[in-house]
Amino acid sequence: MNAAKQAARAAAVLRRDVACAKAGSGIASRLADHFFDSVPMRSDASIAGYAAIGSEADPAELLARASAKGHVCALPRVVRKAAPLAFLRWKPGDALIAGAHGTREPNVGAPECWPDIVLVPLLAFDRVGRRIGYGGGYYDRTLAVLRQQKSGVVAVGIAFSAQEADELPEEEFDARLDWIVTEVGARAFAVASSGV
Repeated sequence: MNAAKQAARAAAVLRRDVACAKAGSGIASRLADHFFDSVPMRSDASIAGYAAIGSEADPAELLARASAKGHVCALPRVVRKAAPLAFLRWKPGDALIAGAHGTREPNVGAPECWPDIVLVPLLAFDRVGRRIGYGGGYYDRTLAVLRQQKSGVVAVGIAFSAQEADELPEEEFDARLDWIVTEVGARAFAVASSGV
């Protein structure tokens, strides 16, 4: 493991834990507000989120609103180590089962989805869209495959504003974010598309 990334990851875990503890009520609603006010999204776009674990910023309200607006929603499933994630269709209220690494995911029989927008959990992000995850490379592999197979796929980091770092180390295979959404607002890292 890259030593700079390991150090950044350790510092980021502490910052995120503190940010989560201080977040208070209403943060999920603010995250959803900032997403829908800022991130372009076609009416027929599909969106993949995640079921938050630990101190992750929780996109549950965002996904609930997307589903209510008629968007197909999905959650990730770890297929196997060192492979891209599969996204399985899910809607609020659907049961989740235990997945790898302490995650929760849709039942294996749920239909697969190739999302237009991917909500990405993270430990830290910086001003140009670099991110530090948990070190498994799942989202880097997944975004690389999605971006090859489908044009216009947008990666949106979901985080607390305190998770921003000055500059993060980056390796050749790291996939950058297109947007970040926090409790204080949303920001595009590249020229935003006219809508996914």
